[in-house]
Formats: sequence, structure tokens, C-alpha cells
Amino acid sequence: MTLNRKHFNALALAALAAGLVGNAAAQAAYPSKTVTMVVPTAAGGTTDLSARMLAQALGPVLGQSVVVDNKGGGNGNIAASIVKRAEADGHTLFMQYSGYHVISPHITKQKQWEQADFQPVANVISAPQIIVVRADLPVKTLPELIAYAKANPGKLNYASSGNGSLQHVTGAMLEQQGGIKMVHVPYKGTGPALQDLLGGQVDLTFGTAPPFMPHIASGKLRVLAVTGKERLASLPDAPTTAEAGYPKVDATSWFAVFAPAGVPKPVVDKLTADIRTVVQSAAFKQKAQEQGATADYQTPAQLGDKVKADLANWATVVKASKIEAE
Repeated sequence: MTLNRKHFNALALAALAAGLVGNAAAQAAYPSKTVTMVVPTAAGGTTDLSARMLAQALGPVLGQSVVVDNKGGGNGNIAASIVKRAEADGHTLFMQYSGYHVISPHITKQKQWEQADFQPVANVISAPQIIVVRADLPVKTLPELIAYAKANPGKLNYASSGNGSLQHVTGAMLEQQGGIKMVHVPYKGTGPALQDLLGGQVDLTFGTAPPFMPHIASGKLRVLAVTGKERLASLPDAPTTAEAGYPKVDATSWFAVFAPAGVPKPVVDKLTADIRTVVQSAAFKQKAQEQGATADYQTPAQLGDKVKADLANWATVVKASKIEAE
């Protein structure tokens, strides 16, 4: 019996060692195939642009292709569910938008994912919202927009990338601070909202600058204000909301990479290190700035702390704005 037990223990230890070596080898070989970056919005918005900027530059660093897969809809729930169920090997990643990650949970009645389903990998881009109107709307400043809304109650409508998105909450904040009422029109992402704004189906929207820049430059859209603390270098003539007289209308988005919860730490460590290399490069920083955004690498720990703080902060805003799930 003693010999058998010793023999059994030896076999068990050998099997365990083989498994550990196999896992280590698998992790060392990461990535062994194409990496898919799932995006919770339709093409054309800043989440999509952030994913494509990162994917293009990250592929050569990782040594494998990185493809973007847009799965818009459901306030980000469709994409989140896909990543949540994906094999936890690091080959399926999530380019997440802050509005879906830290605002939507406060208004979703039937949750399809939890924070614990994902682990932070790296923050990539941060950007304030801008307030943009169609060019033929008879307003040129934020105070003029407020005055127009008061003179035409219920006439103005604004687009967002979905109920509970940061655009939606920014609109609600402006209504509160300006003492106005507008009609909220939710879309499945900034891309479709932008198309309807250009087509005149909606009057204004709130969003990060990148997808709007070409249309602002062409004169098809007009920017009224920036919701951050400082003016954007790419839009130097656009005042901040504070400069326009509404300092409490303050909203900044972030766009970050998450992975399924079970992805091994060595894989996450490699991913975050390679993403840091990309995001901190001069070329990436310049491209982000040209788009009205900031290349803003943050470690998994820093991103995790940001998520916790923003969850608490936006809970207060959502409650004050009385935003509810559709």
C-alpha cells in the first residue's frame, strides 16, 4: 500500500508538472492566432476608431493580426456577452466605452454581465465630450442654444449612442444646468447618430471629437463647447462649458481594453506591456491629438481604480438625472 501510494503521488506530481509546463508554454506562445477585439458600438464612433487605431499598431508588436469586430446594440450588452463567454486565452478582447461600463450598470434592470466577468488590461484613449449641432441650426454658442431651447420648448432633439450612454447623461446634465427640456433620441452607436445629425433628422449631439472632426472642418457641423477642463488643441476656438457659463456640464469618456476574467496573468501582463508600447509612441499620441483625444495609457491596476471611482460618481449623476432603463 505504501509503495502504491508513493507511486501514485509521483505520477500525480509528474502530471501536475507537465500541466504547468504545458500552460507556461501556451502562455509563452501567446498570441498563437489572430486576436479579435470586440467593439460594443457600430462603426464610426470613437470606440470603434480607438479600437482600429490600436489594432493597426498593436498587430506588429504582438506578432499576430488584430481584427476589430463591431457588435453594437443593447447598450453594449451584446458585445459584453460575447467577450464574457469567449475562451479565456487572450485571443478575444474587449474595447470598452466608459459610458457602457460605468453608467449602463446603474440603469440596466436585467443585467447580462457583471464587473467581475472582465479584468482590466489597459486604458488607451481619454477624451472630453463636445457639443455639436447641425450647421443650419440657428445657434452659434452654448448660451444661444440654451436660449433657443427655452424659446422653443420640446422642439430640440439630441442624439446619443444609447440610453444611459455618456452622451445621454451629458444631455441630461445640460438640461438640468440650463433649465431646458430636449427630446432624447438613442442610437446603436455614435456612427448612426452622426449620420442622422448630418442628415438633419436630429439637431445636436454630444460625443468625443474624433468622428466629428472632418464634418466640423467641412462646415457641415458646428461645435459649441468642450465639456472638459481645457480647450482641445484640435479645436482651439471652441470654449469649454465652464467658459460658456455652465461649469457643471463636465464629462470625459475613456476607451479601454478588457479581457475575460479567466485570462492568465502572464497573458494580461504581455498585453498591457505591448499596448503601453503602442499608446506611448509618438505616432499614436499625435494621431490621437489630431482627432481631439488624448493617448492615455493606464495599467490594469490604475484602470481598475478608475472603474471603481467612476461607478460611484456616475451613480450620483444618474440618480439626479432620473435616467431609467428603456
